[in-house]
Order: sequence, then structure tokens, then C-alpha cells
Amino acid sequence: MTDQPQPPLPDFPPQPQQQPELPTTVETASAPAPAEKKRPGNKVIIGAAAAIIAVIVGTGVVVVQAVNDGDDKPAAAATKSSAPAEDPATTVADEPEPDPEPTFTTPTADDFTIELRTTSRQCFGSAGCNITVEPQLSYTGFSDDLDPDAVYQITYEIKGDDSGPILKTAELSDQTTLNYTPTSLSTKSSGTKLSVKITDIIETGV
Repeated sequence: MTDQPQPPLPDFPPQPQQQPELPTTVETASAPAPAEKKRPGNKVIIGAAAAIIAVIVGTGVVVVQAVNDGDDKPAAAATKSSAPAEDPATTVADEPEPDPEPTFTTPTADDFTIELRTTSRQCFGSAGCNITVEPQLSYTGFSDDLDPDAVYQITYEIKGDDSGPILKTAELSDQTTLNYTPTSLSTKSSGTKLSVKITDIIETGV
């Protein structure tokens, strides 16, 4: 068999047989959602409790600290003033009101009773007697009703003296103190009866 000459080789390599395109399905897998990070509530830093107590006792400053995981907010700090609070009892509104001024009674002649006390007596038969008397005064109300700083001039009239009625004045002060002058008189007979009554009262200062 005669060898046939081989045709010359082409200058570029033969193209490989094109493979039919296969449909491709791209599965889009969603990226797994990151696990939710747990947010624990405020935690009290137990390790700092002793220090906080020491600060409270030593300086009167209270520190409040809150920690949030993932929260960049600084911890809040509150200070308590060491200055004492104002006592409400010292405010002007709570000051006690002054006691009201006391009121006193203005006495009249009807508020007193008066009698005569005989301190001496000398009689001369049918010629009559020489008698010395003193007033005995009583207030019918309460002595506290009278002004202790006032002086009451009490005028009274004595009848029975052979020369006629006698007017005398006593002074009542400090509610119960009576100042007077004894009265000497003469009667026409030993049987003459003496009488007395208050005629006027004047209130004056000390």
C-alpha cells in the first residue's frame, strides 16, 4: 500500500467540540441570622458593694451604677448633699402665734360688799360712845377678773356719827390688797347703829 502524503497541519489547534450549555440553578442560601444577643438586665456589680458602702459612710455620697451589656452609655451617678435639710418647724408659717392680750372686768359698786369691823369702843353712859371702825371689803366675782396692774379707789359712806355721814376712800391693788385708814366717830348713845355703803369706784393706774 502506497503511503499517501499527509496534508499540512493547520497553524492553530483545532477547537474542541463545544459542549452543550447545561442550565445552571443558583441556589441563593440566605446567610444564617446572627444569634440574638441576650441583653441581661441591669446587674449590680457585687464586687464594688463594699467600696460603695465605704464611700457612703465616709463621705455621704451615694453612687448608683447601672451596667447594660452592649450599651455605651456611662453609668449615672447621683450625689446626695450632706447639708442638713431645713427644719420645717423653723419656718415663719409654723411659728406659734402670740397669746392674746388678757381682758379684765371694770368693777362697779354692786360688785363689792362692805361691812364695818369695830376695833375700839368707849361709851359714856347716856352721853354716847367713841368708836373706831375699819372697812371689810369683799369682791363678789373672781379676783382674777381684776386687772393686777390697776388701782381701784373705792369710796364708801359711814352713817351713825353724831355729826353726820362720813366719806372715806380705800384703795384696792394687786387684785386683793386693800389699803385704808381706820375711822373714828362718836355716837349720840350707846344704842346707835352704824351703817356703811359703797358710793363710787374709780380705776387708776399704778
